[in-house]
Amino acid sequence: MGAGNSKPEGQYVFAADSPVSFSSQVVESLQTSPETDSVRARNLELQVQARVAEELQKIRDTEAARLTSYTESLTPTSADEDSSEQQSLGSRIADAVTPSAFKDSTASHGSVNKEVADLRAKLERRRQRDDATDKGVEGAKDELVKCLRLKDRRPLDCWEEVEKFKGEVARLEQKFVDKALR
Repeated sequence: MGAGNSKPEGQYVFAADSPVSFSSQVVESLQTSPETDSVRARNLELQVQARVAEELQKIRDTEAARLTSYTESLTPTSADEDSSEQQSLGSRIADAVTPSAFKDSTASHGSVNKEVADLRAKLERRRQRDDATDKGVEGAKDELVKCLRLKDRRPLDCWEEVEKFKGEVARLEQKFVDKALR
């Protein structure tokens, strides 16, 4: 049972139904060729890599040319610098990039900076928190905790304290919303 090998050894020879013949030139070129399968595969891989590198270089060149043309169209010339109606760099970029349907609504650099400054100031005002805690919420919380500790086996008996705490929290939330909308 275990006396034989599980894998056959040696080379396989296949017998064809019809005779196969190669010209002597083909046989001779295969026998004298120094290339092996691995060498051919490596050469093919090198050719593919060279082609990919060539295509990438073409893409880089075209993108560099496009960038140069955009830069030249946006860079002011000496005649443009002297004119009184000089556009800002941001508006020229917007004109070059923005579709014509949106060009009417582009904002100037100054108005955008003013908006950003206003938003920053508003954010800073929101960040300043009142350190004083709300006395009503603290009192309702303390009462609720005391009730739950006294009636630890019957927490549903603390429903009045829960409702009072919910009311105080709702009042505090409304106060916060009103303050945030100012």
